[in-house]
Amino acid sequence: MQKRNGGETMTLFLQELKMNKRQLLAWTICIGVCCFGCILLFQGLEETMGEMQDVYAQMGAFAAAFGMNRMDAGTMEGFYATEISLIFAVGGAMFAAMLGICMLAKEEEGRTADFLNTLPLGRNYILAWKYAAMAVLIFLFNSACLCWELLGFIKTGHMVPLKELLLFHGAQLLMQLEIGSLCFLASVFCRKKQVGAALGFAILLYGMDLMCRIVPDIERLKYVTPYYFSNAADIFINGSVDGKMAGISAAVTVVCTVAAIVFYKRKDF
Repeated sequence: MQKRNGGETMTLFLQELKMNKRQLLAWTICIGVCCFGCILLFQGLEETMGEMQDVYAQMGAFAAAFGMNRMDAGTMEGFYATEISLIFAVGGAMFAAMLGICMLAKEEEGRTADFLNTLPLGRNYILAWKYAAMAVLIFLFNSACLCWELLGFIKTGHMVPLKELLLFHGAQLLMQLEIGSLCFLASVFCRKKQVGAALGFAILLYGMDLMCRIVPDIERLKYVTPYYFSNAADIFINGSVDGKMAGISAAVTVVCTVAAIVFYKRKDF
């Protein structure tokens, strides 16, 4: 029986990956190619960005929010940390939010939840392969986009510090898992896919990050939004990720996952 259950679980896991392969491909192409293209644009913008650095430095709190007052946008490192990383961060968060909100809700919307729960697997198994599929898809998205970026650096002959680049992508992976887990928990209570709300949630968290960097009175919002600890400018300047903030993000991810298991087991279909 255990072997059969394990085989069925793996089949369901692979099926979930198969169902989401088009979305993974679409988002990878959109975000990855966009980052690749922006890196290629740097050669044509290098002199202009260097001349604009003094202007950026005088933009006060707005420049501080994007790290433009601390990094030279006329270098590839500064251009990547203040411009290109933003595309990846917001795009990756939206992708993770969309995956999380659809994982369980689509079963009820498609009226397959009743059938799924009659399989001899148990609800814990169902959540396990659903969550595992989401995590793998997020990892594949990050890996593919990183490859696009590395290809861009190779093509232009300008490379950013590899250590900081990997730290940034590691922080982004944790951020996306947190956002995906929050939306995964929300998916437990949804009877239909709330994709718009999930995408809006990802944008809201980014807006909170900007606001807490601009307005000192609401700086505590940095503990709420995972964009704060995964900010590229901070990572490239400090050469490290804030361990405390990353720990909070990991804790939220675990709590959301456990809560999803608890509430899903109690859910009445």
